[in-house]
Amino acid sequence: MVSGEENNGVQIRQPRRLPDFLQSVKLKYVKLGYHYLITHLLTLCLVPLMAVIVVEASRLSLDDIHQLWIQLQYNLVSFVVFSAVVVFGSTVYIMTRPRSVYLVDYSCYLPPSHLEVKYQQFMEHSKLTGDFDESSLEFQRKILERSGLGEETCVPEAMHSIPPRPTMSAAREEAEQVMFGALDKLFANTNVKPRDIGILVVNCSLFNPTPSLSAMIINKYKMRGNIRSFNLGGMGCSAGVIAIDLAKDMLQVHRNSYAIVVSTENITQNWYFGNKKSMLIPNCLFRVGGAAVLLSNRMTDRRRSKYKLVHVVRTHCGANDKAFKCVYQEQDDAGKTGVSLSKDLMAIAGGALKTNITTLGPLVLPISEQILFFVTLVAKKLSNAKIKPYIPDFKLAFDHFCIHAGGRAVIDELEKNLQLLPVHAEASRMTLHRFGNTSSSSIWYELAYTEAKGRMRKGNRVWQIAFGSGFKCNSAVWVALRNVKPSPNNPWEDCIHRYPVQLNL
Repeated sequence: MVSGEENNGVQIRQPRRLPDFLQSVKLKYVKLGYHYLITHLLTLCLVPLMAVIVVEASRLSLDDIHQLWIQLQYNLVSFVVFSAVVVFGSTVYIMTRPRSVYLVDYSCYLPPSHLEVKYQQFMEHSKLTGDFDESSLEFQRKILERSGLGEETCVPEAMHSIPPRPTMSAAREEAEQVMFGALDKLFANTNVKPRDIGILVVNCSLFNPTPSLSAMIINKYKMRGNIRSFNLGGMGCSAGVIAIDLAKDMLQVHRNSYAIVVSTENITQNWYFGNKKSMLIPNCLFRVGGAAVLLSNRMTDRRRSKYKLVHVVRTHCGANDKAFKCVYQEQDDAGKTGVSLSKDLMAIAGGALKTNITTLGPLVLPISEQILFFVTLVAKKLSNAKIKPYIPDFKLAFDHFCIHAGGRAVIDELEKNLQLLPVHAEASRMTLHRFGNTSSSSIWYELAYTEAKGRMRKGNRVWQIAFGSGFKCNSAVWVALRNVKPSPNNPWEDCIHRYPVQLNL
């Protein structure tokens, strides 16, 4: 086949090129086709088999059917025994299988507007305290500018005072405002009475008074005397998933029970007033926030619940000394207490994430991705070649991602390593911008953002990823039981129309 081109009246004949299929066919569609084929391979193989069975069954005459019935009558005893074994086995299976855990509803604390701290106000107050030298003030200013936080994040009342009031009573006030604020909304939205709660798990890493935070809640709401309460301290920003895991285990033991998980952090007594750079970063990132979650193992609650808990996968790297000390509460040379963040933090977080998804992957990834990962691994082992490890496409396993809003660098790193699209990290970035790093509760603000945007559909899968001191990486997987609408008093209801915002980073 040829084509002609006029050049000074002379037609030059050139061979016509074939289309470049590598350019014209988008590889992502090829991969989606492969994924669909592998996922439905069993169905595609069974269709011809079923067709053959139907054809053969259609050839049976009435005499053939009568003879089959006679043979069954002669084997009546065998049939009864077989049926009894099936019924018994089914009963044992149903009685011993894990109970489903449902997320009935949850609520996030919305701080009042008078607690907002703008960049300029933050810097002015830091200067007026007299605790920071010029180098530390400039360092905090740069961190704020690059942090991804907006102008509406909040710090507790005690930090608005000049001088600040990091007292025990002020810390208790902060804890009460956050926990009771979230719980009041939760009880109102679910119509569950406090005395109906059989299990209570509270996690707060840095503030652990006596009586405990869980005791404060029990006292406030006059909960029943036989409630099983737990107070988790010192477990960092990933403790929210740990609390969910503990509540899940308790719900496996105690039938027809409600469990409440309260996740928060306390800033009042944990603000750093020194000049060590690695300990100043938390001042710039951590803000007021908290969440309360209602879980149930009652089948009657399935219809009104939002989500079902599918998996919890926990990874602890504390045996490694570097990992153990990368987020470390200590005193500086001047005797001032704060939380120090190591320069190796991102590398350690990456290693913890790798270990975590190695366990999570086989539980959630479609078989097509598992085959690609396994083939690449075998090829690398056998050939000793520099074959890049295959990174599974977690977008095929999950519809929504709630990445702990620990900081811009954390979100950037996960978006890059997991090959996510900007929309998948949107909830995390916007939560960091609007509320700051609220520690273990940030993943719930992110889920609330997704609901407020109207993106949660029945059957959607949600991956909550959290990192914390120790060092830990924990994952929780939920599946939506219906098209989820935001609950009343969603923390985003007054501002969701302004998001997503353009971040100048």
